[in-house]
Amino acid sequence: MTSHTSGHPGGHPGGPPPGAQDGAPPLRLVAWETTRRCNLSCLHCRAGAEDHHYPGELTTAQGEAFLTDLATLGQPVVILTGGEPLLRPDIFHLARFGTDLGLRMVMAPNGTLLTPEAAERLVEAGIARISISLDGPDSASHDAFRGQAGAFAGAMNGIAAATAAGLEFQVNTTVTRSNLGQMQAIQELAAAKGAVAHHIFLLVPTGRGRALTGEIITAEEYEDVLNWFYDQRDQVDMELKATCAPHYYRVLRQRAKVEGRKVEFATEGLAAVTRGCLGGIGFAFVSHVGRVQPCGYLEKSAGNLTEAPFSDIWRDSELFRRLRDYDQLQGKCGICEYRKVCGGCRARAYEVSGDEMAEEPLCTYQPGRAGKKP
Repeated sequence: MTSHTSGHPGGHPGGPPPGAQDGAPPLRLVAWETTRRCNLSCLHCRAGAEDHHYPGELTTAQGEAFLTDLATLGQPVVILTGGEPLLRPDIFHLARFGTDLGLRMVMAPNGTLLTPEAAERLVEAGIARISISLDGPDSASHDAFRGQAGAFAGAMNGIAAATAAGLEFQVNTTVTRSNLGQMQAIQELAAAKGAVAHHIFLLVPTGRGRALTGEIITAEEYEDVLNWFYDQRDQVDMELKATCAPHYYRVLRQRAKVEGRKVEFATEGLAAVTRGCLGGIGFAFVSHVGRVQPCGYLEKSAGNLTEAPFSDIWRDSELFRRLRDYDQLQGKCGICEYRKVCGGCRARAYEVSGDEMAEEPLCTYQPGRAGKKP
């Protein structure tokens, strides 16, 4: 799903972000890779997931303990993801368990296994929203990206099942060179199908995605697509959010200033729009074996649920503490006046340089007023 949320931008340079408690900012959202198993073979898959059992997945009891611990941190949004989460036998139980704890439960299936019965069960389990990815506006483009014939038809069937069950859904799209010219058509399809939101993701080359170097758009194309996405805000009746695209939060402010608009966003819930890179700041990822990471693409461990509760890792992890200190950002990210609202993609920085605090490699912006609030 990845409806990423975070604390308010701004505040004191360095140290924890505003709203921090016990030295840690509020946890807004966590993605749990409930299983790595998947029935598709997506070209960009960060996990390189395949359709077989993966050993060491958190048990039902461990999952319940994890969710119970999360509830001590407030009411974060919990994304049940994968792999394909509907391939986990106890997924409806875990969804209901989290709902009963007061957590805001959402799910990220690929749609192909979302039968009318499964959609009804998700509603009964308290799932507030699902995300279904559309990476092309037709079967030829989407199926090629997803690595399986029939993936597009399956996604359409899943959307129909969700609609019939009254289950809110959003469409996610990974932006690549292949579908860059199809973004308008994809968004129009999402709107026509009744999506409440369209979230675009800028490709981070991890897992199978490392083989897609030719699909990564240039920094200039990156800027262009984010400005196009900004323009759609007045064109469609959907929530629009860019993920793994922290520059968008700079673009929002630059464009709003030029147009004399006030930058106003929801700061809570599934519609929250607050800051660019959220890894370790308002968001965390938990792998199928309990490894805690800043996000699914930044493959560095902050700890493991088999060794410590998530709440302790969230509060005490050295990696998370470093990501929360904006003064540790390097290169032009470190002197950029937008560093507190953008931050650059820490996963892309890590993949290119081996240092998660290095400057964002896909950014054309040159800092103008170092350290000053925009």
